[in-house]
Amino acid sequence: MTPATDDDILPLVAETARRLNEREPEIARTMSMLLAREISHLDEDRHLVEMLEASVDANVKTLIHVLANHIPIEHLQPTTAAAEYALRLAQRDIPAHSLVRAYHMGQNDFIEACFTEVQRLDCSAELKLEVLHHISDVLYRYIDWISLYVLDAYEKEKRRWISSRGNLRSSLIHKIVAGQPVTPSVFEQETGYRLDQYHVGVVVWSTAPAPDPEEPRRLERFVLGLAARCRCTGQPLVTAIDRSMVWAWLPFGARQPALDMGEIRDLTAGLAKNRRLALGSPAHGLTGFRRTREQAQSARDVALASVGPAHPVVSFGDQGVAIVSLLAKDMDSTRRWVHEVLGPLARGDDHATELRRTLHAFFSTGENYGKAAELLNVHRNTVKYRVSKVLDSPGLTAAHDRMDIALALQICHFLGPAALSGTELGGQ
Repeated sequence: MTPATDDDILPLVAETARRLNEREPEIARTMSMLLAREISHLDEDRHLVEMLEASVDANVKTLIHVLANHIPIEHLQPTTAAAEYALRLAQRDIPAHSLVRAYHMGQNDFIEACFTEVQRLDCSAELKLEVLHHISDVLYRYIDWISLYVLDAYEKEKRRWISSRGNLRSSLIHKIVAGQPVTPSVFEQETGYRLDQYHVGVVVWSTAPAPDPEEPRRLERFVLGLAARCRCTGQPLVTAIDRSMVWAWLPFGARQPALDMGEIRDLTAGLAKNRRLALGSPAHGLTGFRRTREQAQSARDVALASVGPAHPVVSFGDQGVAIVSLLAKDMDSTRRWVHEVLGPLARGDDHATELRRTLHAFFSTGENYGKAAELLNVHRNTVKYRVSKVLDSPGLTAAHDRMDIALALQICHFLGPAALSGTELGGQ
């Protein structure tokens, strides 16, 4: 048999790439889910998962482009998404081996997708083997090249980040957050912040795709302004978690504060449109230091889970945030439960949205028609008509009591379209 030549192999490689390109969104989505599920630390929060998805998507698109056009690996430039993701992992202290595993696991997943498409080619088994061999060689060289690049970027960023963030101070904060033993007197000496007092945990973050190196300082300045407005007893404790986010603790001494959320929301009117704020509830002592930060992080999770427009400030103490933060950890199950409870009200059309808003206002005001009407700026009879229309329908209340309905409405209120039934529910 005559050995296959490039003239035989390369057109089939290009055809395989064309077919892969048609499936690219599905391949990238499945690969991202696999990596987030199987590799430790890659799913720590929604924003990190979004950066993983962007990196995977960019790498898959690049690989398909290379295969389709027979581009030499040495002519490539790393994608911004891949580089930014490596930097973010370094800033978060996520081990480098998680990044390495992601590329090798992604390599295996991509070759499986290639195998499926090569099997469908209209050529001999021997030629299919040659095509797979060529794709495998290109894939190996690409992963070797991009892995070396992102690891180098990771290591440089890790060294820079450690030197710039105050290593001992940050280490003590992270030890407390992780539940490790820390002597309060040592902590106070190194950080200048007293643990034996009331604190309010704060998370401030940027939603910009690629925040610049000065962003943590800008976020810190905002926290200082917030502390002054909240009449704190001293300087807040602030630590940068990565280039886009800071944790902070507002000190209140021996008095338990009653935060004026209206005043805080007025203050944040000056926040840039791509910055957000989440707060915990006041808590005391070392345990409270840890707990109020957890609450602020949970409130942030609620904000991140929403894919619709949201207020730049969310507090763990806001009605419904605590329970919704737990349910937001498993959005697939939560979305299905909301669909089961609300039925047709879980759709995203204007009519269902209007009825949900009315019913949510009705329940949140203690089932008071007048107060709900004031909240919605409509006539009392309008509220009464809409509520009756929903609650008198046999399907909604047959299997679920009003507490279930009220909770499902709270979920929709906070998470917006992310909580509503999509096309994947339509066939179930």
